[in-house]
Amino acid sequence: MKLTFCAPERAGDSGFVEGAPGEALLASARDIDRVLEACFAESAGAVLLHAANLPPAFFDLSSGEAGAILQKLRNYRIRLAVVCGPGEVAFSRRFQELLAESQRGQDFRVVETRQAAVSWLSGKS
Repeated sequence: MKLTFCAPERAGDSGFVEGAPGEALLASARDIDRVLEACFAESAGAVLLHAANLPPAFFDLSSGEAGAILQKLRNYRIRLAVVCGPGEVAFSRRFQELLAESQRGQDFRVVETRQAAVSWLSGKS
């Protein structure tokens, strides 16, 4: 599993762990434990993943993959930003509802660019 630690931009931030763009990292929700291990090893409080890093079922809420992954990260207070460019993945209607709900919270966000993800994770947006 290819994960990279990105140091914090500001003092007091914890930095984040990032999956390699275009690389499949998680075959199922069970694989999130390896991401958590990387976060703990680096004392990172957040994860930046790209759409390709996630199982395709993540974007279909009926599969339960997104719920299992997000709940596990929430349990350990790890924030998740997912970079998903326009048209890269077809979101189910229920997943779109989850995205609308997530805009009010600080745990999970899907954005179109890596820069937007970094900005959100560092509290700039």
